[in-house]
Amino acid sequence: MGGWGMRWGFGVLPFLGGLAMLLFWALVIGLVVWLVVRLVRSGSFRSLQNTPPQQNAPSAPSVQADPVLETLRRRLAAGEITSQEFDELRQKLGV
Repeated sequence: MGGWGMRWGFGVLPFLGGLAMLLFWALVIGLVVWLVVRLVRSGSFRSLQNTPPQQNAPSAPSVQADPVLETLRRRLAAGEITSQEFDELRQKLGV
């Protein structure tokens, strides 16, 4: 009676409606996940945590440390060189 397209009720429309609803909810969930990731990465999420921010936290130095001096300090801390060798190497390298 209704032709070939009317065999299952309204044809393809219920399938398209379900697909549209699936895409809608995927978009909403994706948007929420994206928003949470942005808040966590930007540090705005800290205000929602129970830990208060540190008041007198030391600030990072504005000038980057010399990588040669940092290597010497690391070797001294690891026990690879003595403090006397540290001083000698630092003077030889001019750092």
